[in-house]
Amino acid sequence: MKSKFKSVYTAVRDFFKTADMLLLALCLVLSAIGMVLIYSATRSYETNSYFYVQLASIIIGLVLFIILSVIDIDIITQKWPILLAFNILIIAALFIWGVEGDTGNKSWFRFGPVGIQPSEVVKVTFIILFAKQMSFLHNSNRGISSPISMAQLVLHLLLMFGLIVVTSADLGSALVFIAIFAVMCFAGGVKLIWFLLGIGAVAALAPLAWNNFFSEYQKARIMAPYFPETVDPDGLGITWQVNHSKIALASGGFWGQGYMNGAQSQSDALFAKHTDFIFSVAGEEFGAIGCIVIIALLLAVIIRCIHIGLKSNNYMNTVICCGVAAMLGFQTFENIGMCLGLTPVIGLTIPFLSYGGSSIVSCFAAIGIVSGIRIRPNPIRRYR
Repeated sequence: MKSKFKSVYTAVRDFFKTADMLLLALCLVLSAIGMVLIYSATRSYETNSYFYVQLASIIIGLVLFIILSVIDIDIITQKWPILLAFNILIIAALFIWGVEGDTGNKSWFRFGPVGIQPSEVVKVTFIILFAKQMSFLHNSNRGISSPISMAQLVLHLLLMFGLIVVTSADLGSALVFIAIFAVMCFAGGVKLIWFLLGIGAVAALAPLAWNNFFSEYQKARIMAPYFPETVDPDGLGITWQVNHSKIALASGGFWGQGYMNGAQSQSDALFAKHTDFIFSVAGEEFGAIGCIVIIALLLAVIIRCIHIGLKSNNYMNTVICCGVAAMLGFQTFENIGMCLGLTPVIGLTIPFLSYGGSSIVSCFAAIGIVSGIRIRPNPIRRYR
């Protein structure tokens, strides 16, 4: 019995010595701030269920962090056909079992009171699968920047992007995949000419997509931050929630109005205050100083992921870490820009802060993978 306890103690001790405790600590601090903000933002709902669901999700995320830190990611990538089938099937299943969330997108599975957003889960598995594909192409005779290799990578992106848009009309989640794709390709050494060609293709196809595939409502949401007087001259329609978000941020000043004292945060004037606009709650109650702390912590997490990736001597692991950084970075940029009225409202949460079980679990799973890469900086290469 003593030997068993000793072996368990040794395993736990070794885990804390080798896993990235700095990265975990940063994410836990952000999650704790998120819990504080969620509790304040949901007081007017007269229920503590949001607080407890978020707490349970953080605990599940911590378990995944430990598991994925221990498991060699190279072993997981050997099961790439299973990952590919999982990604396709779980998104395609929204055709049959998908239900609408608060944003009107059919992007959720519901099991009683529990909701799961497949796109949040697939972001992580997409990064793993795409890194495996990039690694194979990088080590092939053609190289990563050959036309055939780039065609395969683009087709992989279009498969997931198209599935998400067609099944759920969730353009916001789909855009995260483009950000992940671009950053991973850049980190993986894809030649600059392909990025220039990609920008040119988007510019050429944008008018076609705008005129034929976007609804008037979608067009208005995209244009609202830049032409609010034209889109919503009275400020009572599509710009209403952003206007209240900016009021909350401005009224917080430098030091804030005080915890649970924000006028917008403690009323129903601020839409989605515990999810999409929780950064505005932070600005109103903790002021600019609170926002600066949050941004600094998020930047530290992103930079840490990139640092671990660059220190890895394995191509695949490097692009995985950069993919995780891209996921967290794009969502941070878009969400904060949305709250400030600088970017369109597309329903993306801010990592570790916003309420949402699927989001918080996926974020912890992603950093668990990064932590595992730090534990094994020189893994055995396997190419089959």
